Amino acid sequence: MKVLDPASLARLFDALARRGYTIVGPTVADRAIVYGELSSPDDLPIGWTDVQDGGTYRLERTQHHAYFGFNLGPHSWKRYLFPPEQRIWSAARTGDGRAGTGGFEISPEPAADVKYAFIGVRACEIKAIAVQDRVFLQGEFEDDGYRTLRDNSFIVAVNCTRAGATCFCASMDAGPKVVDGFDLVLTEVIDGDDHYFTTVEGSEKGAGLLEEVPARAADESHRQAAEDAVAKAASQMGRTMNTGGIKELLYDNFEHPHWDEIAKRCLACGNCTLVCPTCFCSTVEDTVDLNGDNAERHRKWDSCFTSDFSYLHGGSIRRSTAAKYRQWMTHKLATWQDQFGSLG
Repeated sequence: MKVLDPASLARLFDALARRGYTIVGPTVADRAIVYGELSSPDDLPIGWTDVQDGGTYRLERTQHHAYFGFNLGPHSWKRYLFPPEQRIWSAARTGDGRAGTGGFEISPEPAADVKYAFIGVRACEIKAIAVQDRVFLQGEFEDDGYRTLRDNSFIVAVNCTRAGATCFCASMDAGPKVVDGFDLVLTEVIDGDDHYFTTVEGSEKGAGLLEEVPARAADESHRQAAEDAVAKAASQMGRTMNTGGIKELLYDNFEHPHWDEIAKRCLACGNCTLVCPTCFCSTVEDTVDLNGDNAERHRKWDSCFTSDFSYLHGGSIRRSTAAKYRQWMTHKLATWQDQFGSLG
């Protein structure tokens, strides 16, 4: 473990930039903390925190100058590793151009030429990235585009030192401490005028980069302060989730009237699936130009809340909002266990 002063973050950013990484992390925009490209640590939400609960969200200024003194906002890292829309291939007609003559030359879409460095990834988000890894990399078929983006990513994780009113990671074994899946992990400690980051490397890439950043060895007081800060976040969880027997509970209550009660409040907009960092459903869309010489296939995010998602010949098999919500919740907490051996 080493200790970094806040000024050393600029050197960390410089080291990442020299390696060709596009640096992405939390920043303030549109009255929220969102993920976007960063040019320096000054772009981080320094001195900002979020206050959120069910259906409410606002930003507030704090008296300290914490770089990561907030919880999760409306974005997830999914949109960088599994983009909302991707062209899969394009095709152009060969021959003399007349319909029915020649053939088509199909050109697969090349892998994205970008390397991302993700700054401020939390423990629950790393768990979510691991789910996406399982879907796109560890099944019978591997997604080449996802593989390229994932191999070219660098993760600077951050241990949570505060919890929000809707946080429940402690009861899901998903935080607030980051335990794996990172290249570097930071813990921000503010004790009066003392402000520093403890850091631990989690990969050879992380260790190599840390050699270029001014740091000093951590002593027992630094370790204890970092552990206390994370333990404080664990004690502040605004929610808990009892997952004992949850799969059987859901399987035994497909027709429970509570689904209809939820449906009265649900807009069936699908935004929950779009912001969810573990959702991975997609659809494909084919387009052809007006003269029929060029065609493209695109992959786009899809949602189980759309009627087309469950469309079979004759119509959708899940027409009601209650049925759509039941599908989503039951997948996350029941069928997900059958599919992946974990909760979603």
